[in-house]
This record gives sequence, C-alpha cells and structure tokens, in this order.
Amino acid sequence: MNPNKALWEKGDFTRIAESMRENGEDLVRQAGITPGMKVLDLGCGDGTTALPAAKLGANVLGVDIASNLVAAGNRRAAQSGLSATCRILEGDACDLGGIENKSFDLVISIFGAMFAPKPYDVAREMVRVTKPGGRIIMGNWIPNDPTLVAQILKISSSYSPPPPEGFVSPMTWGSTPHILERFGAAGIASEAIGWERDSYVFDFKGSPAEFVDTFRRYYGPTMNAFEAAARDGRSDALRDELVTLFQSQNQSQYPNTCLIPATFLRVTVDVG
Repeated sequence: MNPNKALWEKGDFTRIAESMRENGEDLVRQAGITPGMKVLDLGCGDGTTALPAAKLGANVLGVDIASNLVAAGNRRAAQSGLSATCRILEGDACDLGGIENKSFDLVISIFGAMFAPKPYDVAREMVRVTKPGGRIIMGNWIPNDPTLVAQILKISSSYSPPPPEGFVSPMTWGSTPHILERFGAAGIASEAIGWERDSYVFDFKGSPAEFVDTFRRYYGPTMNAFEAAARDGRSDALRDELVTLFQSQNQSQYPNTCLIPATFLRVTVDVG
C-alpha cells in the first residue's frame, strides 16, 4: 500500500477533525466563495472545509487519499443535505489524472496536500486543474514554529526512526522559498504568490491530557511515534512531553476544555 495512504487510514482522523470544524468554517468564509463557484478541496479529510464551501453555494469536489475519510466525508455531506453539491472521491494530490485541465475556480487545501510525498507534482497538479483567473489557497504548518502542530510533529519525530531516503518533510510547505520554487516550476510567477501567517484554533471538549490521548489513538503520525517509543520503552516519556506541550498552550479558562491556537502559513496563488 502507498505509505501515505496507510498513514492517513490509520486510526480515525475524524476524531481530530471534530476539534477543527469552527475554524475550518472561518477559513472558508474568508475564501471569497460565491454561489455556483467550482471548488476542489485537496486532502479534504472528512470535509472540514469542503462542506462549509458547499453550504456557501459552491459545487465542491473533495479528494482524499484515505478511503475511510472519503466515506466519512460523504456521510457528513448526506447528513447535511449537501450530496448534490459536495462529493468526495479517493485520489492522490500528486496525480489528479481523472480531473480535466482548467476545471476549478478555486483549489483549496488546508493541511492536506502538504502531506503528499511529491510536492512539485502537487503544485503542478493544483495549477493544472485551476481555471485561468482562478485561485489556489493552501494552509500549511510552519517548520520549527513554537505552536501546537509543528511541535507535535517535531516531538513525535524525535521518538521515531529516521525517515526513508528521499523523504521530503511536509513542513517544507510552510517555507516561502520552497513555495516559490514549487509553484514557479509549475509556471506561476513569484508576484502571483502571496502568503501571510494566520492562526487555527483547536477546540476540544476535554482536558489537555485527554486531547493528547485522542492524538495517540487516532492521529497516524502520533500513533506511529508512540509505537516507535514503546519499542524503546519511552512511550510514557513521549506522552509526558506532549501533555506538557498541550497544557502550556491551552488558552481555555474553563476546566476540561482546550482552546489551542496553532500558527500556519496561508498561501494564495493567482493562476493566470
């Protein structure tokens, strides 16, 4: 199996996505979506941004590599009465071969396509399927950022074996030189690419320790880190380190709730 597919079908990312719904809706509201717009959501998971886009009147195609998330997203669309305008298919952001050139007014990928293993292919495919005059919007975590997600991945990697040869870190999508180079190779001029730092807030109904345990049970990268740590007898140390992180960054003033912001890079590409 494609290792990326195996990673995201591991556990159940919907349990993490439940803490991401409100900010997903906020991001979509800022995207300038109008009724009838054709939108592609790459690495859409179970529809955290795809469904809100459809609610605004867009015709949305979601693509995700994990079959369990595709099924969950289509169930959510049906339950919301959006099946006619929001459908989610299994596919690979590195190769959108079944999608015609210049098909979409907006291509969006919020913490999705950044995890695909071939970033130049991802940039090329996003540009290829966007209509002239259309836009691409990416939300990407930032390498070495002190906030939640970058630190989860950094801590997890310190307990994991070295990545295979040729591995390209998904965090490089949060580095502007890489963004310029990748979209430049896809034919986009640097002046058509913009970015700004933004904040995404995870809203979890439970304590920081319980939120860590949710990541431990359901989030593929963290699950792999705990499995590796257990082989070295270090799983308790990994959990302690993550609990300390979550506690230190929790901004909720109420018991048994988490409001934890994470900084990301919002990238906008105007396709000529």
